[in-house]
Amino acid sequence: MSWGEILTRGQSGWRSSGIQPGAALLMLSIRYPDRLAAARWWWSLGCAFFFAHVVCAFRFYHGWSHAAAYRETARQTAEMTGFRWGGGRFRNYLFTAVWLADVLWWWLAPASFAARSSILTTTLHGFFFFMVFNGAVIFASGLCRCGRSARRFSRGARERCRGLHRRLRSSALGHVARSR
Repeated sequence: MSWGEILTRGQSGWRSSGIQPGAALLMLSIRYPDRLAAARWWWSLGCAFFFAHVVCAFRFYHGWSHAAAYRETARQTAEMTGFRWGGGRFRNYLFTAVWLADVLWWWLAPASFAARSSILTTTLHGFFFFMVFNGAVIFASGLCRCGRSARRFSRGARERCRGLHRRLRSSALGHVARSR
């Protein structure tokens, strides 16, 4: 295995290691508001590692070429679905931008972040779940594909537990007020 492979695959694993604790701590912050700061740090680290994964993939696998990345995505999608389509690459770009915007929003305007619509929060986390799940299905292989898919599905389902947004909003607003 080359260093490029190690770095690219490793960053993907670290991204998962950030998104999962971040989502779990966010959920725990319903009952334990002191976990909210840790959730934000884990969410941010997950995003940073995902961004590093994207950079490594473009550097070591695609030679900084969008066309090469599109072709490879199309090839791997065809192996799984029978349809040779690389349009998922654009969803990955959107995922990267949305996650980065979400992290920046949380850091730069925590009160606004906490007060955002539950529809927006649910939509964003549904999109994150969709992308992580599809990434595991399309790009992982063998038992890793099954294990990652099942693990990400169960953690994504737990993340959306009842009352998350309502309680998050009240605990986050209290945290922001205390930090001023």
